[in-house]
Formats: sequence, structure tokens, C-alpha cells
Amino acid sequence: MIPNTLRLPVRILPQPDETTCGPTCLHAVYDYWGDDEALDAVVDRTGRLEFGGTFAVFLACDALRKGYRATIYTYNLNVFDPTWFTPGVDIAQRLQQQRERKPDTRLQRATTGYLEFLQLGGRLRQMDLTRSLIQGILRRKQPLLTGLSSTYLYRTTREFGPNDTPDDIRGLPAGHFVVIAGYDLERRKVLVMDPYQQNPYGRSHQYWIGIDRVIGAVLLGIVTHDANLLVIHPRHRPQQAIP
Repeated sequence: MIPNTLRLPVRILPQPDETTCGPTCLHAVYDYWGDDEALDAVVDRTGRLEFGGTFAVFLACDALRKGYRATIYTYNLNVFDPTWFTPGVDIAQRLQQQRERKPDTRLQRATTGYLEFLQLGGRLRQMDLTRSLIQGILRRKQPLLTGLSSTYLYRTTREFGPNDTPDDIRGLPAGHFVVIAGYDLERRKVLVMDPYQQNPYGRSHQYWIGIDRVIGAVLLGIVTHDANLLVIHPRHRPQQAIP
């Protein structure tokens, strides 16, 4: 019988600065699996991109190097063509060919990360982003680290300039990382663990929010070069089929 509510015991710390939401979420997942490591160490090791922040794939590579399994469910059509997720297609080869033809800096950096991810044994999936997918992964007791649009999740003003000043005219959408750690079927909500101290929903860094809002935010993460779900778990926990 499928439980109506589920809440994983995930704990998350406040992110140290405006650009470290990704490694802070990664630290929360490591902590969930009993990996006692200082947040500063995770932040230092994962680094940051020259234009700020990071990509989920670099977080996944860190987990793979530490001996975890990592699966990325991607919705980023800027990086992946949907036809690549069919039998017989060598995604690494396609990524290399695409990198040779598209000079975009962010795409080049993301491609480097994905090639390393695949070489380290990471798994790429492209499946419809549905309530069932999210709830099914959570029922396997696996938290979801996701790169999404904070502008859509928070319904806040877009941001402009180096100080991320709210500006509804000149501003651009902002990206963010959070961890999804539970669901409530009856209320159609998920539990979000959010490292951002100024998030509008909860000073305790956790809140329940509509699952459809989160799905929309994940898909719109494509604007800031993420749009994915990242599942990390120890190798001794076999990946189970999604119900």
C-alpha cells in the first residue's frame, strides 16, 4: 500500500553565501546517508563556475568520486537532444560532437562535466517529470537534489546586475538548488529543504509547497542551465525500478 505521506529525515544547513546552494544541498544528501563531512570541505572541493554557482553534474561527479551511485534525470534540451535517449545512441559521442559545433561557454563547461560524469559511471535518464516519478523515488527513501528556477519557485522578481538586485524590467531569472525530502499525496505537496536563508517560505529552511509548482520550477531550470533531478545513494543500495 502506498503511504499518503512520507518524510525523509534530511537536515540542511544555511548556505554560506549566495552561490553555494548546490554544495550545501549535496552536503545535506551526504549527511542523510551518514557521511559525516564538514560543509566547508564540500564547498571547497566542488568549487564554483567563473560566472557563479555550479551545475548539478559537478555535484554528481563529486558523489561518484566518493563512491556513491548517481543518476541524473535531465530536462535540459540545451544540452541533450531527446533522440539521444534511445537504444544504441552513444551519448558521450554526441556530446563531444555537439561541443565541437557549439561554442557557447556554459554549454562547453556543462559538456565537460557530463563527459566526466559518464566516464565515472553516472547514469543519465530522460523520463516525463510527473508526480509519480518524484513520489516513486522518494518511496525508495532517496532524497532528490534538484536544480530549478528560484524565480518561479518563489514567485519573486527577476534579478539584475552583479548584486542580484530585484528588477522586473532589466532582471533575468535566477537558478537555485534545493532537496526534495517528502510528499503529501492528499494535499499534493512536497517537502522542500532549502538552504537559502532569505527564502520566502520558511526560516527553518524547510517548507511544504505544491508539487506542481516544483515541477514547473524544475522544468524552467533550463533557463539557467540545469532543469534536472539528481539522485545519489550508496553503492550497496541497488537502484530499484520506479513503480
